[in-house]
Amino acid sequence: MSRLFARFLAAALFISDALGKSVTGVFKSEVARQQNGQYITKFMFGGDSGRLVCRLDNAALAMENEARLLLFPDMDANLDGLSCAEKLARAQFTIHLKHDEHNQTVPRQSSPTLWHVLYADRYTCQDVVTLPSHPDVQYTILMFNPDSAGNPLDHFSSEEAGLHSFYFVLLLAYFVASCIYVQPLYQALRKGGPMHTVLRVLTVALGLQGMSALCNYVHLARYSRDGVGFPLMGSLAELWDMIAQVSMLYMLLSLCMGWTLSRRKPQSRPLQWEQTPTSTAVAAGVVIAQGVLLLWEQYSAVDSEHHSFHTQRSLPALLLLLLRVTLALVLASVLYQITSTERSTLKRDFYLSFTKGCFLWFLCHPVLVFVSSIFNEHQREKVVTIGVILCQSISVVVLYQLFLSRSLYWEVSSLSSVSLPLTMSRTNQRGRY
Repeated sequence: MSRLFARFLAAALFISDALGKSVTGVFKSEVARQQNGQYITKFMFGGDSGRLVCRLDNAALAMENEARLLLFPDMDANLDGLSCAEKLARAQFTIHLKHDEHNQTVPRQSSPTLWHVLYADRYTCQDVVTLPSHPDVQYTILMFNPDSAGNPLDHFSSEEAGLHSFYFVLLLAYFVASCIYVQPLYQALRKGGPMHTVLRVLTVALGLQGMSALCNYVHLARYSRDGVGFPLMGSLAELWDMIAQVSMLYMLLSLCMGWTLSRRKPQSRPLQWEQTPTSTAVAAGVVIAQGVLLLWEQYSAVDSEHHSFHTQRSLPALLLLLLRVTLALVLASVLYQITSTERSTLKRDFYLSFTKGCFLWFLCHPVLVFVSSIFNEHQREKVVTIGVILCQSISVVVLYQLFLSRSLYWEVSSLSSVSLPLTMSRTNQRGRY
């Protein structure tokens, strides 16, 4: 796991410069020959005319090599079986690099379209020709979509448009909520009580999500100006969110282990923070599994933009979705066993409220990935990213209200000292209101 985490950070820190929409690098004839065209980057141009700008440091050498940029819309796997010449011939249009700067207008499309940019020259498909020893040509490529005024000055790809504004509104909501609720929450944490650990974990998770939103906003604010942003901030945003996911999962599993592992009646030990070796091992095992899958998913998505939630159908992403659905099904089964035999209306309401928060946390990502398939391609990433963040924030609020509520929590806990929710031990009962 540590090796996978190190590889993820290394990829994020050292190759992220090529992921922005202001791309700087060198055209390599050798790489273009090996790959049947050197892959440069991708960009989703909007329906209106976009713009691609290519600047060269040695236009004379590029012209001598017959250098050109090839643009492919929605590059698919069928190109892999073609010969070099056939693959290059499939390009939608070609930009011949003869000048220091080229401005290419992308034709108007009926809907946003993802375009892939490749480099090729006279040596790309000529395997028998010896490559010359001349230096490589350095380049800078800028890609723009039309802004609100219709001018091609927007660095954001179509699938990213609107995320910057969303994170601003989210941070504003976090700030307003913290100003209103930070004092009563701080007082509740100072007084302790049987729900102290849960409130502490919820606060940490919410704080990490806020840090993730802040890092994403800083990255996208810079990205809107130069097309590169702060890749390190984007990587930190994903790291904070992964830690929040792991901490929330461990808390929810620890609370539910008394239901799933107890051999007595399910309602005899409801909603306790289990600290037995078996329950701790199960919770830790599931948490480690999710952590590995999250790192694996992020590492497999290093060629995409910085988002904590992805819609790609990679193996780790599918396994992560399957894990969350499985946990939700286990929780639903336990809830049915408890509510079918529980006579107390207050207890049933308490369990149902808790389960709603858990369901929202576990199922929002799988459901949104499924629902996003009905949207257009440029909307899917935004639907999943924005939807998951909002749903998980609502889930945290539901759990906060449940465990901070005097009217419900304390009436339920006063029914029976044996069934106190979140009872750490019988000797640690003095920190109550």
